[in-house]
Amino acid sequence: MDRVKLKRARQNKDALLNGLIWLSAALTVGFLFWIIWYILSNGMRFVDWHFITDNYTRTGDEHGIFPMIVSTIYMVIASIAVAAPLGIMTAIYLTEYAKIGSRLVKVIRFCTESLAGIPSIIFGLFGMTFFVVIMGFGFSILSGALTLSILILPVIIRTTEEALMAVPQTYREGSYGLGASKIYTIWRLILPSAMPGILTSVILSIGRVVGESAPVFLTAGMVARIPDSLMDSGRTLTVHLYKLTTELFTVDEWNQAYGTATVLIVVVLIINMITKFIASRFNTANY
Repeated sequence: MDRVKLKRARQNKDALLNGLIWLSAALTVGFLFWIIWYILSNGMRFVDWHFITDNYTRTGDEHGIFPMIVSTIYMVIASIAVAAPLGIMTAIYLTEYAKIGSRLVKVIRFCTESLAGIPSIIFGLFGMTFFVVIMGFGFSILSGALTLSILILPVIIRTTEEALMAVPQTYREGSYGLGASKIYTIWRLILPSAMPGILTSVILSIGRVVGESAPVFLTAGMVARIPDSLMDSGRTLTVHLYKLTTELFTVDEWNQAYGTATVLIVVVLIINMITKFIASRFNTANY
């Protein structure tokens, strides 16, 4: 009899825990779909071809966001081009070359964790002081990209490091047993196997770059025009949305804010789907 009661108690606990797990997952998915539905339902009717392709003038008839889209693309490409190689090479050093438990490894990981915990506005103040003023880059896409590359370095390093450590040690031992060098093993075997995780770090970094506003308007400025080069100022979609929400004086500006938020969400979703597709192709190729 006691065994029956004990078994029922365990089953009840398992059912309760399973229910809490499913409830947490449902709430997470529900919040995501609620946010997406709320923004899209309010913004889709204001998004058309002219809204996406026209320029933006504060007092004129044009209210498009094409300059902001171009500035956002420039910012993403420039920041990832700087941060991804540095982050991936740092992760390779920490997992493949550094001595486990060494003081240098502890220092690097402490610095990485410290960078991850610093508020983004501090990065903006640093970028404005160092890149804009001291380095003389001025308010430009380059200043913003360099600032954001520092901001996303911890994400790339930690995620890539976990992806590299997840590669079975037998891969390395088999490669070395066949006479392959360390560089060849890392380049032709370890990195392709860890590529889905590396792409995940890039996804997270792109989302962070697209979603930041404070470091961008403190370093890249708010000029609502297409930048001719990396040394020109520009306004990203997030900064444009921030600018609109601080100047909501008319119904038209509300509509522009919802339309900009809709385009921003769609861009992030498209980036995530493309990168997930590429990661799945890498997984298929590895197997």
